[in-house]
Amino acid sequence: MDLTRLVRSPRALPRWAVASLVANIGIVVTGGLVRLTGSGLGCPTWPRCTDESFVSHPELGLHGAIEFGNRMLTFVLIVIAVLTFVSAALYRDPDRLTRGGRRRDLFWLAGVLALGIPAQGVVGGVTVLTDLNPYLVGLHLLLSMVLISLAVWLVRLSRHLTARSVSPALAVLPWVTLALLWVTVVIGTVLTGSGPHAGDADVPRNGLSPVLLTHVHTAAVYATGAGTLACVVLLRSRAALLLLAVEGVQAGIGAAQYHLGLPIGLVLLHLLGASMATGGRARRGRSGRRSRPGAAGRVDEAAQQHHRRTAYAGPIRGVRDDHGEQPDSDREQGHRGGADRSTSRSQVKALTYADVTEVGGVRSQVCLRSLSQRRA
Repeated sequence: MDLTRLVRSPRALPRWAVASLVANIGIVVTGGLVRLTGSGLGCPTWPRCTDESFVSHPELGLHGAIEFGNRMLTFVLIVIAVLTFVSAALYRDPDRLTRGGRRRDLFWLAGVLALGIPAQGVVGGVTVLTDLNPYLVGLHLLLSMVLISLAVWLVRLSRHLTARSVSPALAVLPWVTLALLWVTVVIGTVLTGSGPHAGDADVPRNGLSPVLLTHVHTAAVYATGAGTLACVVLLRSRAALLLLAVEGVQAGIGAAQYHLGLPIGLVLLHLLGASMATGGRARRGRSGRRSRPGAAGRVDEAAQQHHRRTAYAGPIRGVRDDHGEQPDSDREQGHRGGADRSTSRSQVKALTYADVTEVGGVRSQVCLRSLSQRRA
């Protein structure tokens, strides 16, 4: 069995991108479970679990096992991120005419994801060393949301999901809604730091008013929902409609957990919903691009240049054919210039293939021919 196919096959990168997305959403849920069960200091130090050992001991009880298990999941994420990066480095896009089909956007995006996982581990370690400072706990969550957004972006690019051309005014709408969603997530994170479920019974909160923050958070939720609804109506997007449904369920869970006293199960579902909404909004943020006048009639410039360099456009001047005769046009040209070229025509071997490129939403077929020429 060839294990290199796990990262070299044409379908490897899209699959690893999805695995990276699922893993980053999963670590948000397990991290929330650590906080909600009061296991944030189950391993009281970092990078060791205790001063004497890297692993949990029975004396630490269930809290130690939960915290240590969450730390071990970080290594699973690192393995997935590294394999995703290797697959992106080896990936060759058959639709690319330059750089041998290499995709620098996929390479750098996967690289940032691979570096983001250990960076998250360091932030989590500093959070433990500061006895679960609520602002650092919030930063830990927000960084995970950033990684989820990058993973969604990687999935989209690796599967060649192109943006739909819209007017400049409508192209701004998804980005405005994305900004509103991030405002909602940030306010919700600060709100979490003001309420219960601190991760440990003795951890202080940020001291802000939970009631005031709840009202501000609710207003941000309404604004985000209105922006998503506008995307549904104006862009006529089914993806935006699905996202609107996720946001509606998420808002319902948030209202229920507030009135029921923040039960652990609903808070976990709310974290999962926040991850899905952030990922969905990141996808919608890149789903509309500005349309440019005249783009429909233009072919990719690189393809045009390659075509001009390699396409066979007719008889070659000053070259004799296979029977030793010059074409009439070339014979006349030779008489006018007084030149008698002795080069004979080579056997032309043409290799024709089609490269389909998309420019401004219009597909143009460019036939490229390469010539092999031999001097007599």
